[in-house]
Amino acid sequence: MTQPSPSTKDTPSAASAADFDWRAAGLRYFAYNFFLRRKFGHRVQRVSVDAGFTCPNVDGTVTTGGCTFCDNRSFSPSRRLPGRSIGEQIDEGIRRMQARYRCEHFMAYFQPATNTYAPVERLRDVYEQALAHPRIIGLAVGTRPDCLPDDVLDLLTKLARRTYLSVEYGMQTMHDRSLDWMNRGHRHEAFVDAMQRSRGRGFDIGAHLIVGLPGESREDVLASARELVRWEVDAVKIHNLYAVRNTRLADQLQRGEVRLLERDEYLDTLIAILERLPPRVVVERISGDAPREYFVAPAWCLDKVAVRAALEAELCRRDTWQGKCYSPDQSPGPGVPSWRGTP
Repeated sequence: MTQPSPSTKDTPSAASAADFDWRAAGLRYFAYNFFLRRKFGHRVQRVSVDAGFTCPNVDGTVTTGGCTFCDNRSFSPSRRLPGRSIGEQIDEGIRRMQARYRCEHFMAYFQPATNTYAPVERLRDVYEQALAHPRIIGLAVGTRPDCLPDDVLDLLTKLARRTYLSVEYGMQTMHDRSLDWMNRGHRHEAFVDAMQRSRGRGFDIGAHLIVGLPGESREDVLASARELVRWEVDAVKIHNLYAVRNTRLADQLQRGEVRLLERDEYLDTLIAILERLPPRVVVERISGDAPREYFVAPAWCLDKVAVRAALEAELCRRDTWQGKCYSPDQSPGPGVPSWRGTP
């Protein structure tokens, strides 16, 4: 197995299944920490950065009120520290990470709100501020698929030539009825359009998937997972639907209009998703939670260590792993040419 050289700001590299033999390392799925360590040659932690952006379903561009489940303060530590510069946020994030982990290398993660939703000049400025920090070796940018105009994609393409860059698209689900329920403000066709225009630009593409949306069956969730396979995403973030305070979801839960999944239900669907993912897809997240001061339910997802241990135990009990039910002829789908690498 070829050992990849540690990446630097001047030598971005792309993942390949041959470079990351996670099964030989005794793993049951392609875990994000394993990917980063093998890619860069050392441990890398993400540091959350808040550039002060909003979202088009918050400011009234497409709708108002934000997503049904969303309070950005609960998702991101940086959103809970307003008024600090990009550099100050990175310094604080590094201090927080080093209190928990032995780590000297960090990636700036533009996490809360929609981090491509601004004029390209402003985006360039905040990204460059992060890259100027001496401890930052790459960028991760979270965004919506309907907020990627061509000039922004061109900027991301240029950044990817200089540094490692991943861009996370909040697909959440492929089902328009569920996107309407969550007040998303766009349909699934926006994700398809984003993927078509993002391919071959040199940055890794991740996608978010929510399990447990009201009205979605297990097969509905697996259909969304197959859609991610069809579009050959590089990474996925999978998490259960959970409720935080001061959201419409919390109100719906209190009124008994919504039922959240129990842990065993969630793990059963999560394993089915993992079994159908290609072995090359990095699994960045396997559950979701929020700080206790914001959190409402379900209580089980607050214990991430227990969730991870339960997943590992169940994978072992079933003797299964990521990709066990995957067949290469599943991807790409009709009309979706392979896009590995830059044309």
